[in-house]
Amino acid sequence: MNRFLAGGLAALALAGGGLIFWQTQAQQEIELPPPPPPAADEDGDVLPVPASNAPQFGPAPPTPPKAAKASREEQRFNRYDRNRDEIITRIELMSSRTKAFKKLDKDGNNLLTFEEWAAATSDRFAKADNNRDQKLTRAEFAQTRPKQQAKPKCRC
Repeated sequence: MNRFLAGGLAALALAGGGLIFWQTQAQQEIELPPPPPPAADEDGDVLPVPASNAPQFGPAPPTPPKAAKASREEQRFNRYDRNRDEIITRIELMSSRTKAFKKLDKDGNNLLTFEEWAAATSDRFAKADNNRDQKLTRAEFAQTRPKQQAKPKCRC
């Protein structure tokens, strides 16, 4: 019991001493070194110094303009148009998609324009719109989804 009491008193004494030391250090005035002389540029001229009443910060930088949001079809088209020349080449569409590319390239010039891309999309919409009301129901829209390939059951 005496050891416990002695330990508690020692801890209080250390905390009190630390508090006193901290307060004495805070009250001492720290002497700062003098400011450096004004910098000179390459020609030896002294750079201008702001006035004492000059604002610390300048005006906020201008905000960048908002870009127009591309339509979903334009985003899909841009995903394949790697060099942004508004034409998708066979190489850009990737070699694994050559059948799909040939189906979309109506004029057979190995270049896919946005018009050809949009025409294929509108044809796909027309095929899915069974009742021809220019609207897709949830069931009709489900027909536009590409067929999923079967996933392997295990990673052997």
